[in-house]
Amino acid sequence: MAGKNKSVRLQRHQPLRRRLGLPVWADAFLRLSAAIFLVFIVVLIHWSDRDGLIDNHDGVVSFPDVVYFTMISITTTGFGDIAPVSDRARMIEAVIVTPIRFAVIFIFVGTAYNFIIKRSWEKWRMARIQERLSDHVVVLGFGVSGSEAVAELIARGTDADCIVVMDTSEDRLSLAEEMGCNVINADATRDESLQDVRIAEAATVLVSAGRDDSSILIVLTVRHLAPKVPITVVIRAPDNELLAKQAGATNVINPVRFTGLLLAGSAGGMHTADYLADLASVTGRVQLVEREARPEDIGRPLRELGSGSMGLRLYREGRAIGYWEPDAQSVQAGDMIVVIRPTPECGPGVI
Repeated sequence: MAGKNKSVRLQRHQPLRRRLGLPVWADAFLRLSAAIFLVFIVVLIHWSDRDGLIDNHDGVVSFPDVVYFTMISITTTGFGDIAPVSDRARMIEAVIVTPIRFAVIFIFVGTAYNFIIKRSWEKWRMARIQERLSDHVVVLGFGVSGSEAVAELIARGTDADCIVVMDTSEDRLSLAEEMGCNVINADATRDESLQDVRIAEAATVLVSAGRDDSSILIVLTVRHLAPKVPITVVIRAPDNELLAKQAGATNVINPVRFTGLLLAGSAGGMHTADYLADLASVTGRVQLVEREARPEDIGRPLRELGSGSMGLRLYREGRAIGYWEPDAQSVQAGDMIVVIRPTPECGPGVI
């Protein structure tokens, strides 16, 4: 019964989709134009060599007869009422018309494949991908913050095929499609929409709805359906940060507050803001990375990790521990570590 209900939900909402190379109407127009052009060429060839044809009906090969003979010749119908009789006409049929005949047939067969078989297959394949989504990144809202986040994820090596963008704006979804993401036009505040992208199996969820009230409602809905999935939300009003946390957000990002931190940092030194920007972007010289403690890290001080990277903070049993604290002098199995590392272009590829 659960499987049946799930199938019904998938039919009520638009399935995942990816950007097509050409619009349907443009592809059809190009194919039809190519076929008509090739038929026109064959008509001209037959008309110029009409003396090599014979009409068994009235003995006269007129222009309509040439058009008629061209069509039955290209389609390999061959009624026999008009036939090539001279050596030249037969050579034209063998050397010129036959390759064009094959080209026209391939164009129409290719069109049928593209519009019937291929598109049906693509629709079926995307539905299967939708049903099997796992460990994917779900981006709810593709405004300025959402699009920048997706661009940064892709720059850091995340496969665009593993990113699902949900929004109600077709213009925004088109931009996400151009980046190679899976997209779905749906309301992120509805249970059915989030279940369609298998929110409970996601690796992480990024929420940026543009309005704090909408973002908090989305967080509530996601947390209800996915109790264990990390949720990061953009909140602009400081008063709403606590509400977002209470709604179930794992991380709350306030772009206004972060901008203020950068401004304050730049007031105390002209290089502080530049360094913070480096940390935040993959294009900088250094990066902040969160990972689980590795075997070579166990028992070592946080600031002297076995991988060669520099540990800044670790999380143990819900506590944040700085590198200067006594508990950070010996990393334990299961610790989550925040490390700083140079980007591959600027130093060794340690993590």
